[in-house]
Amino acid sequence: MNTAQVERFVMRFLEAYNCRIIEKTKHAVIVNLSPEADKELTGRSYYWSFVERTGVEPETMTYRFVFDPEGDAAAAAAARPVPAGGGTVPADSSGTPPSPPGTPAAGAAGPAAPAGTVPGGAAPAAGSGGSPPEAIRSADSILGRYFGTAPAPPVGRVPRDEVTFGSRRLQQLFATALNNGRFTRLFEVPPQASGSPLPGRSAPLTYCSWMNVNYKVEYACDMKRSEVHSLAIQMTTGEIREEFHPSMLTRKLAPKLPANIHLLGDNLTLSRAASILEDYLEQKIRRTDHRWADRANQVLAEEHQLVRLYYEGMLSAAEPEAREELEIRYAARQAEVDWQYRPRVHVSVINCGLFHLRAEER
Repeated sequence: MNTAQVERFVMRFLEAYNCRIIEKTKHAVIVNLSPEADKELTGRSYYWSFVERTGVEPETMTYRFVFDPEGDAAAAAAARPVPAGGGTVPADSSGTPPSPPGTPAAGAAGPAAPAGTVPGGAAPAAGSGGSPPEAIRSADSILGRYFGTAPAPPVGRVPRDEVTFGSRRLQQLFATALNNGRFTRLFEVPPQASGSPLPGRSAPLTYCSWMNVNYKVEYACDMKRSEVHSLAIQMTTGEIREEFHPSMLTRKLAPKLPANIHLLGDNLTLSRAASILEDYLEQKIRRTDHRWADRANQVLAEEHQLVRLYYEGMLSAAEPEAREELEIRYAARQAEVDWQYRPRVHVSVINCGLFHLRAEER
């Protein structure tokens, strides 16, 4: 994956989890996580158990996800303030830059600053009443409410994570999306956005249910080849359709049932439908060309022959006390050869879902 693909995935992930985007730049994003995303990504199980026991409003983490570290560093360097005149600030003999006009010299006695002011003469933020801004200190934090006081968080500290291909954080996002996105249930949106029936139709639209399972089929020996099969079965009639997922990419789907929709009853249970799809896929695999497996079995027999000739000669000449160790090594080597060269077909489920589509467009 390149940087643009990683960025698109992360932004889709954050949108799916209803996270609040605080700032988006070309190279990074600052985001306040939703409670669901915070539970998945931060590992603060003790904190969330405390929130659930007490029923208080949770305070979720804010992160800065960087997609392009080099571009982000260059942008940060370009954004640093430059002294007036475009040159460097001259320093005196002690190496300290001179103070701006009108400011007292270092170490000079002067009137004490009044309470509620900040160094440099800047007035407090409007409406703050002389207290630090909300981004620096939260007076109504959970610890403050339950234990009387709480230490202020570091000023302006937002955890920074590089989200690049192969990074720990991106792998965590992949795992979270895989674990929580294995099953979905979607409804086709009617032609009119309002959800009303088609023009001239007073009867509700009829929807039928399709169970879609995306399978990954791996043909493995000393080499490996994988295929993805997207199969779907109509839960009322038992009709099976291949390449189902690509056809869903062109349809507008929503997670909620539209208005004025009638769902046909299902004649198949989920377990029965899954068994029918598995049988269909098995028959399809049996009909494929398996000459690759014949070649793999031939190579397997040759490798077993080489290992047998090597170790049988050593075993015949070995001392009795060394024979047991050689036999263990011989069995282990035979198992390694068998694992590497024996042809096998491995089928796994990537994800699945229920799709409720208009019965007129089957």
